[in-house]
Amino acid sequence: MGVFGLLLVALVLVDYFATKVATDAYISNLRQQLADKGRVLALSFPEPARFREEDARGLAQAAGGRLTVIRSDGLVVLDSEANPADMENHRTRPELIQAFGGAVGSSIRHSATIGIPFLYVAVPIRGGAIRIAVPLSEIDRQVVAVRTKILAGTALAFLPAIVIAGFLARRISSRFAGILAHAGELAKGNFHARLPDESGAEFGQLAHTLNETAGNLQNMMEQLQHEHTELEKVERIRKDFVINVSHELRTPLASIQGYTETLIGGALHDPEYNMRFLRIIRHNAERLARLTEDLLTLSRIEQKRQKFEFEAHRVDDLLRDAVELMAPIAGKSQIHIAEAPVAAGAEVWCDSEAVSQILSNLLDNALKYTPAGGSITVGAAETGRYFEIYVRDTGAGIPADELPRLFERFYRVDKARSRELGGTGLGLAIVKHLVAAHNGTARVESRVNEGSTFYFTLPTSEAALGGERLNAEFTAL
Repeated sequence: MGVFGLLLVALVLVDYFATKVATDAYISNLRQQLADKGRVLALSFPEPARFREEDARGLAQAAGGRLTVIRSDGLVVLDSEANPADMENHRTRPELIQAFGGAVGSSIRHSATIGIPFLYVAVPIRGGAIRIAVPLSEIDRQVVAVRTKILAGTALAFLPAIVIAGFLARRISSRFAGILAHAGELAKGNFHARLPDESGAEFGQLAHTLNETAGNLQNMMEQLQHEHTELEKVERIRKDFVINVSHELRTPLASIQGYTETLIGGALHDPEYNMRFLRIIRHNAERLARLTEDLLTLSRIEQKRQKFEFEAHRVDDLLRDAVELMAPIAGKSQIHIAEAPVAAGAEVWCDSEAVSQILSNLLDNALKYTPAGGSITVGAAETGRYFEIYVRDTGAGIPADELPRLFERFYRVDKARSRELGGTGLGLAIVKHLVAAHNGTARVESRVNEGSTFYFTLPTSEAALGGERLNAEFTAL
């Protein structure tokens, strides 16, 4: 509607200015024509006395208007449409004042005699002036004809403009409606909404900008959701950790307290019970010490405060040291432990103390769950830029549904048996974090009643470790 309103205003302005220009041009042209005719009459009748009354109408018709002859004193001598005797003195008429002064005069006003507007043109002659008058109605008729033609032409010219403007207005309105709808979707939180690609420069740029904004908002929301999920996960882990630590501490502390109170109550002097109770107290104290040490180790690793010294170490030396360390314990349990052959001179880039702890934790688990007469094998195989070290046992095995959670803190497959054997539930979690510190991965394969194999990888070079030698303490974030 706004476009049509502007076109209507433009049409009115065109009509106004065209009418004014046409009127001014027609009057100017007519004034010049009447002046020329007046000059011709002045040449034919140089004095007022030369004009005869019987010739007045013929001369007026020839001149194309009302003819009046006036003496220089303002007295009307002859008029083609009125009796001169009844007409007032014309000395003060503007066009005659100019003519009496020797110039062609003109004016537009109402006739005092006839009562309608006229265009008056006066030409000087000797002793007076000749005046030719044309009614403005004739001028108006001519102007209306010109105006009609101009309006018709303008209207015809405006028709295509109106059609094109209507089409463009509809198209622009449709695009704006799409942009408003898109903005509404963004306001509702639907950041997946996108505007179609626009070919127009302005609308195309606007659509591109809005789509880019929606994409940024979507990425921001996804990042916030991810961070929120991670925070929830961390909070859940923290709560589980506190609950598990409290539970793990409660059992040995309760046992220590109970047996201590029993000893204080009189059992200290009973040879049948005192040594057994003291051994139980020592066992629980050792369990608390192991749990505390594992918690401190895990905390240092997770907070990146664990100091690592990465150097090149022979794989067979690392495996041999771990086997020799656990051999006495395996012998007491009647379990055969052996090292599988490894390529001569093969090296890995690692912290030897950390690898020793990894192997000790894995071997300790294998010994706990392998029955007497079973076997444990430690070996390694090169896989590209890494060596994959494994610890394989012939123990009871682990159910498939338990494997995904095996490296979680305090997670045990057989909780009662694990506590009975002195496990803290943190060994495999420590393994996972120590392996990750070497830019490696840990995994497990197992079948019930067929045994388990734990794998972890170590880099073969400093480049595989991460690009630089890390003989520095990890600083906490």
